[in-house]
Amino acid sequence: MTPSSSPSLAAGAPALQLPTPAPLLTRAGWSAFILALVVVCAVAPLLNLWVPAGSPLHLSDYAVALLGKIMCYAICALAMDLIWGYTGILSLGHGLFFALGGYVMGMYLMRQIGRDGNYHSDLPDFMVFLDWKELPWHWALSDSFVATLILVLAVPGVIAFVFGYFAFRSRIKGVYFSIITQALTYAAMLLFFRNETGFGGNNGFTDFKRILGLPLATQNMRMTLFVLTGLALLGFFLLARWLVRSKFGRVLQAVRDAETRVMFSGYAPLPYKLTIWTISAMMCGVAGALYVPQVGIINPGEMSAANSIEIAVWAAVGGRATLIGPIVGAFIVNGAKSWLTVTAPEFWLYFLGALFIAVTLFLPHGVVGLVKKLQNKTSQGDAQ
Repeated sequence: MTPSSSPSLAAGAPALQLPTPAPLLTRAGWSAFILALVVVCAVAPLLNLWVPAGSPLHLSDYAVALLGKIMCYAICALAMDLIWGYTGILSLGHGLFFALGGYVMGMYLMRQIGRDGNYHSDLPDFMVFLDWKELPWHWALSDSFVATLILVLAVPGVIAFVFGYFAFRSRIKGVYFSIITQALTYAAMLLFFRNETGFGGNNGFTDFKRILGLPLATQNMRMTLFVLTGLALLGFFLLARWLVRSKFGRVLQAVRDAETRVMFSGYAPLPYKLTIWTISAMMCGVAGALYVPQVGIINPGEMSAANSIEIAVWAAVGGRATLIGPIVGAFIVNGAKSWLTVTAPEFWLYFLGALFIAVTLFLPHGVVGLVKKLQNKTSQGDAQ
């Protein structure tokens, strides 16, 4: 039978229509995104730099630093949502990748101090104190800003890739994977505590003075870092949205729900899990690099088990597998932390534990899930 004599074509059957890809964001979503972009790039700088300090509309330097720090945490929460909410991989070691990005940036900032340190040496002060004569080999590229930007992505990415390859290849999953990631982070923290590793030991890096030759302790620089952090958060949100709505993202969700069936369907879960795991680690590295110049210090304490667990708490409180939920959770938890640690510091850890238990028992889909549930009830009531 020739193609021209095919029954379907002869009958004039319509061609198969593939479903139209869903837009990256809805109209309301794009409106909210643009509003957030305007707030970060225009409203916040205006209120901080141009509105007088005595005005009730003035955004203080403290608020700028606090919001910038929380936005760095929100990037980590978003990274956690990609692997936990959409892939079913619970990591209790993402604080390691955050700290690695911070240390890479901290090394560059230490080199930018130059001879303005306490010992007026080309070496960082802690190396002079330890009677070191030259920089270690792993400090070779620390004086280049371009190399620093590359290493901020490369160092967490390579370590995550190597670790993830062997872990996923060995079919380690569930609670066993979570425990191994926490053990890896704890081992790295012990390593960075040692003075001979060349990372400042217990004190880490601090007393930063310049970045790209410009002073750090100025209002304009603090606002510049704030805007860059906000743009990074919004950019990563769009990236995550694109990933989870693509075919790649649908496979990730299938791996989360039934990995064995995915394998029977002809898909190999390893490259999918390894890719999203590496992307997530690199996002945390960028967050750490933005965090350090705003906070002014990086030490091994950032690799503590408690910090990594908090990242999971942010995602759970906001709502897993929602993307916006972990960002909301990071702002809620860290906003409460900054308030409680001042008014009642002895109750903060109790509050955090109670919050996590309450969310687990009564809000399995987090704050965003609760909001959606209330909206659905309202719309159903209006329809009736």
